[in-house]
Amino acid sequence: MEEPEGKDIFETTVEIRFADIDAMGHVNNAVYFSYFEQARMAYFKERVARIWDWNEDGVIVARNEIDYIYPVFLNDRMNIRLWVEHVGSKSFSVCYRVVVGERLCASGKSVLVCFNHKNKATQVLPEAWKSVFLAN
Repeated sequence: MEEPEGKDIFETTVEIRFADIDAMGHVNNAVYFSYFEQARMAYFKERVARIWDWNEDGVIVARNEIDYIYPVFLNDRMNIRLWVEHVGSKSFSVCYRVVVGERLCASGKSVLVCFNHKNKATQVLPEAWKSVFLAN
């Protein structure tokens, strides 16, 4: 999964905690999904809205996928690059690249569905989000 030309790529640094490391000395495979979530939260905070009601305008994860390419270790400085790949009427997909320096360590994708937790129902993607996702 290559980074698309001309697309708005968001990049953030995610801290690697000692608890993230497994017996082999590298980041455990299951932890990457938490890193993806942290990166998404940073993206939403910076690009979408600083504060909003997650109960009414929330998201749920419908699908996560990842390809592990190279291990990440405790003292690595890890960055996650992400971009919105697809925008639907109620869902959107986000792609990720985990990099240490210039080395690609993992790539992944999440499909997220807009969800109103008060009503316990999916909902249409807010227009404000859509304009940010479709920028560039």
